Amino acid sequence: MNTDPARIPVIIGVGQFNDRECVHDALGLMVAALEKADEDAGGGWIAELDSIAVVNQISFPKLGNCAEHLAQHFGLTPKIVEQTPHPTGESPVQLLNEAANRIGAGEISVAAILGAEALRTAAERARAATGEKKDALRAVATGGAKSLMQQHGLVAPTDLYPLYENATRAAWGQSLAEAQAESGVIWAGMSAVAAANENAWIRKPQTAEAITSIEADNRPIAFPYQKRMVANSSVNQGAGFIVTSLAVARAAGVAEANIIHVGMGAAAHETHNMLKRDQYVQPAGMVVTIEETLKRNSLTAADLDHVELYSCFPCVPKMARRILGWPVDKPITAFGGLTFGGGPIGNYMSHAIASMVDTLRAERGTAMLFANGGYATHFHGIVLSAEPLPEATFPHDYDVNPLADAKRGAVPAADEDYEGPATIESYTVFYNRDGSVKFGTIIARTSADARVLARVDAADEAMLAFLTDGKVEPVGASGQTARGEDGLIHWRAG
Repeated sequence: MNTDPARIPVIIGVGQFNDRECVHDALGLMVAALEKADEDAGGGWIAELDSIAVVNQISFPKLGNCAEHLAQHFGLTPKIVEQTPHPTGESPVQLLNEAANRIGAGEISVAAILGAEALRTAAERARAATGEKKDALRAVATGGAKSLMQQHGLVAPTDLYPLYENATRAAWGQSLAEAQAESGVIWAGMSAVAAANENAWIRKPQTAEAITSIEADNRPIAFPYQKRMVANSSVNQGAGFIVTSLAVARAAGVAEANIIHVGMGAAAHETHNMLKRDQYVQPAGMVVTIEETLKRNSLTAADLDHVELYSCFPCVPKMARRILGWPVDKPITAFGGLTFGGGPIGNYMSHAIASMVDTLRAERGTAMLFANGGYATHFHGIVLSAEPLPEATFPHDYDVNPLADAKRGAVPAADEDYEGPATIESYTVFYNRDGSVKFGTIIARTSADARVLARVDAADEAMLAFLTDGKVEPVGASGQTARGEDGLIHWRAG
């Protein structure tokens, strides 16, 4: 138990900034967010920073290390100037955990954590220069030679998360209609939160039916996801927050009502290669991250007044809420989710943390924030509270991956050349912008229980209908794989 106020980490200032006019690059958004956080904390804190930590960004890669640029911009020489190696969704929570540890160890006194993406600005500038519209996220994911997964259309997050969606639906015994209805309820709830949050990007509430219906402005992307069900990265958003010790905050005269206590965290991960995961229903890393975040703070789900469950795609909060035991109709976000609040690549959770601080200041209570990065690859949790957290002790080791390793099952071997009978483990279908089918991709288990990837041709209308009409559950169905003239393994009805 921490009783020394000089070793108790707290958040004292938060800042969010939206640039709808496409004026700023990512660095400009970070500067604006830090200035807002400083103002929120009472002013004068930027000059006191001895740590600047930044979430990496993709919209303006030529900027390089934005933490260094921020230090230079404000004329600072902090002890710590760091940027995460990659822009992954758990990064803001990890940086908060690290800042809390350093404050608890007495290594630093005041820290700023920041991030931003200006993909809308980047797209406008690229279009003005070349006349072309580019998908920056997909461009990053497709760099280099095409892997087997990429050859089968599994490139960006939008392509990969449906594998979890379809596998979990089958494992939970839901029909397609029931699973889509659950997604609609959760997403409609997030749209309501975003509508009431001045920092959210899309502030128009949506009904559950509007989320799941296929319309001209809600086109199918990758089955069973439509446009309103996926992260919206076409934003210009920056967010950040200032962390210090309780002793420093009080000495500076920060109002007690504005001081938010930082609890302990937990983090785990899955292997980056989705073909080398044990299953697509309940990632062990997600399970232990949520369980250990609660356990380390001596909390249960019943003790939580607020949660932020990462919401890039419906399968993530669906899995997380089941682990947590969180009702489907109870709010899962303080910011508005990655569709409506905004999905600035790796920095969403900075907005979530800032919005959760605002919520805790206004409504009090205790909150758990769960972050997800990669393709259900990296998981990080933390607790925030309007009141002191007696069990929180810093520094602490938040790596709980050994517990995740102990929970994982055997990983099936991959067989890239298998031809013969197989059963569907999961799948998705990809669509063109006009709603027509590109092709389908199936992950199947062979007769020897190895994994094989197979393509479903756009011309195979019967198989595509079987995969998407919801009349029969495709996961577990039998079929045949055979190599086609294009060199890829293809799927045929068994």
